[in-house]
Amino acid sequence: MGLLENKTAIITGATRGIGKGIALEFAKQGANVAFTYSSSVEAATALEAELTAIGVKAKGYQSNAANFDAAQTLAAEVLKEFGTIDVLINNAGITKDNLLMRISEDDFDKVLEVNLKSVFNLTKAVIRPMMKQRAGSIINMSSVVGVQGNAGQTNYAASKAGMLGFSKSVALELGSRNIRCNAIAPGFIETEMTAKLDETVVDGWRKAIPLKRGGQPQDIANACVFLASDMSAYITGQTLNVDGGMITA
Repeated sequence: MGLLENKTAIITGATRGIGKGIALEFAKQGANVAFTYSSSVEAATALEAELTAIGVKAKGYQSNAANFDAAQTLAAEVLKEFGTIDVLINNAGITKDNLLMRISEDDFDKVLEVNLKSVFNLTKAVIRPMMKQRAGSIINMSSVVGVQGNAGQTNYAASKAGMLGFSKSVALELGSRNIRCNAIAPGFIETEMTAKLDETVVDGWRKAIPLKRGGQPQDIANACVFLASDMSAYITGQTLNVDGGMITA
């Protein structure tokens, strides 16, 4: 028996990295998985097959989370197809890093739109069905950068810190309906994105982390399983730092 047996989860941006890790772990724990992707049709088809092979229901949706109407349509389609929406994981995100002096208005707006507005769009789309069920868990993927900032990432940090305030407010508004909302703040997680970086730089980062290693998508997925499951039934409005000890405050 998995910890997420008979639950349906929507996971945004799930064809690679952290999102993919979450989707696979959720399937292993018995959850049915509806996931979104922006452009990689082949990766989505492959993931759909991989999840289905685990023995759960899975379906990929090409959907832009940053578009309000697209998010409403997605929730309606998932509800029709799966019957319930028990968990929402707002994971889709982008970076457009630069020093503030060099960031263009477009680079600022785009990051805020994809990373933060998408959280509003999808949360708004799922709260009605969750309120009817009188149950639900919303998990927002923030970042260590949203908790403590990072030079060269004002846009990304603002979007990820904005998620934290949003999550706490949702927790306060919807707690009486048994809908929980928490955030996860990953530290340095090793994915396809970080594999392109200079190995000596990455090694320096690893050495600076108390646990002396980068995190794996699995590490974030495990935290998501906990927050999505009934094991965390009395936890809401929290930010869980999954970062190997980078932040201890």
